[in-house]
Amino acid sequence: MVPLRDENPIKITPYVTYALIAINVFVFIYELTLAGPQLDGFFHLFAVVPRELTASFSGITVNQPVPEAVTLVTSQFLHAGFMHVGFNMLFLWIFGNNIEEELGGFNYLVFYLICGVLAALTQWFFSAHSAIPSLGASGAVAGVMGAYILKFPDAKVVTLIPLGFFFPTFRIPAVFFLGFWFLEQALNGLTMLEAQSQVGMEAGGVAYWAHAGGFIFGAILGPMLGLFSDKSERPSVG
Repeated sequence: MVPLRDENPIKITPYVTYALIAINVFVFIYELTLAGPQLDGFFHLFAVVPRELTASFSGITVNQPVPEAVTLVTSQFLHAGFMHVGFNMLFLWIFGNNIEEELGGFNYLVFYLICGVLAALTQWFFSAHSAIPSLGASGAVAGVMGAYILKFPDAKVVTLIPLGFFFPTFRIPAVFFLGFWFLEQALNGLTMLEAQSQVGMEAGGVAYWAHAGGFIFGAILGPMLGLFSDKSERPSVG
């Protein structure tokens, strides 16, 4: 997927989007300096560990220097690999600048962080006793995408679709591109639930419920924070 710009330029510089991308990249670079056990400890300390969050909600002391409630925010700036951070930052760059333009810098930052927290809580709800750390900006970025589909459903997203040795591009309306992405996350989440109920074990990997939850909460919170305050007419996707 690559960005498509229309004739109207961005009206403001998306400083918050720049800052969020920079922080995520800097934290990931720091992660690369950690050895295996150190990295595991870093993730366990700053990522959301569902069973520890469940314990903290029940008033049980977890004996962690970072309170579990705080990890709902810190986990949003951790990533498990190059693909993980790369795709998250790509989607944040493509869709975040327009949402920041609509909401304003402060509201956008509040919106982004709250979407990330609610997305993490959605994932926790479906895996409250899991010991697998949950991390990444995906839930917050999904919130940005949920707001985007409401505000700019007709904006075109240039999408690269590999077909064998050919790589044609298609201009797909955001409502279809993002709508398909959301359905994929929700269906994958349901599939994971079915697998866990049949096999009776934890399943690690992609936090599909965080993605789906972030998308829904973004669509709800965006209008509440001024998404339709008529600050601009059309987006510049990129």
